[in-house]
Parts: sequence; structure tokens; C-alpha cells
Amino acid sequence: MSLLALRAVDVAYGDLPALTAVDLVIEPGEILSVVGANGAGKTTMLRAISGLLRPRAGEILLDGVRLDRLPTHAVVEHGVVQVPEGRKIFPSLTVLENLELGSYTRAARPHRRESLERVLGLFPILGERRGQAAGTMSGGQQQMLAIGRALMARPRLLMLDEPSLGLAPRIVQEIFRIIGEINRAGTTILLVEQNTRQALALAGRGYVLENGRVVLTGAGRDLLDDEHVQRAYLGM
Repeated sequence: MSLLALRAVDVAYGDLPALTAVDLVIEPGEILSVVGANGAGKTTMLRAISGLLRPRAGEILLDGVRLDRLPTHAVVEHGVVQVPEGRKIFPSLTVLENLELGSYTRAARPHRRESLERVLGLFPILGERRGQAAGTMSGGQQQMLAIGRALMARPRLLMLDEPSLGLAPRIVQEIFRIIGEINRAGTTILLVEQNTRQALALAGRGYVLENGRVVLTGAGRDLLDDEHVQRAYLGM
């Protein structure tokens, strides 16, 4: 059984359609990338999976359980955790306090120490700055903190919304390297990115979203070779 499935999902803001008949499947243990231009509906899709938006049609299922009927906190309890665009850390709290807040779920609380060791192993800079106010760190460090906070919840599915946004190329490379490492350790990843080349190179499979509809799907490497993707997203 697929870990996550979207079946003919429609989402709208009032009368304005944002997603139309979206079908998407994520298999356990994979990295799936969803790419597309700004406004294509990528963030809307993640918000619908997280329970922040309610689909007006279709189903969202995790291991056969209807997520689209659950409140957001229950979606997180089921192991679906989102790192939002713009990071959304708590700037006045310390790095350690931000991380500890990530382990608030019933399943995650008993493993807080173990999870913290894992996160600090992935992001040593967070250990060095654990007592520092999170808002005083660089953008790249804040992105690491946002990912680390999500990992503290011990997700089955980690959803990343534009993790490279606003970061220097060197930091982007490091973030993508760590995403790959997280996946190799067993976490399934749904990656939403405007950095098409990086996202599809990392992913086993990808979807291309345009105007709220899935227009292409396939292996990440195959999509990189697709003429439409090259013309529309890679400037070739």
C-alpha cells in the first residue's frame, strides 16, 4: 500500500480553484518532488495534506486513513509533519526551545533525548548555538532549525516547502545533502521546490504542477530530460 495518496483532490479559495483533480502517490521510503512555477498550487497541496485547508472534493489518505477528515494536530499525530515555506521558527525562543517544541506529540515525547541527539548530529551548528535566540541566526541556520524541529516529531512523512528559498548556493547544496541523508535513514520525503534542477535530481520520482493540475509525472531524471520541463523550468 502507498504511504500517502491524493485522489482527485480539489481545493479552492472561495470561488477561485487552486487544485483541480490532483492525483498523487507517495511510496514508503522515497523522495518525491513536486515542482512548478510560483502560484502553481504546490503550497496549497501541502496545506491540504496537513489539514490547514479542507478539500472540496477528493480524498487524502495515509495508509488508507482519511486525513482530509482530521484536524491538523491529528494529522501530525499520524506522522505527517510539514516544514513551512519561510521556516516559521519562534524567533524569541532559543534554538533548543524551538527543537523541544517539535516533540510535543504523544509518540515523540518519550524519544525527545534520542531525537535531539539525531538532530544535533545532522546539524552540529544547532548544538553550538542551542542557547542562542533563533531569530538572531542566519537564514540557512534557521532553515536547518526548521527541519530539525520537524524531525523532533519523528515523522513518517516529512513535507518540505521551498527549503532552498532565499539561501546562498553553498547552503542550498548542504540542505539538499542533508535531505538525502534524512531519507536514507528511513524518512519518506515530499519535497516542494521551485529549484527544479536540484529537486528532480534528488528525487526518485517527480510531479510537475501547473495551474493547479498535474501535467507530468515520472522518474526525476526522466523529467529533467523532458523537453517541456527544460524549456519551462530550466531555461534550456
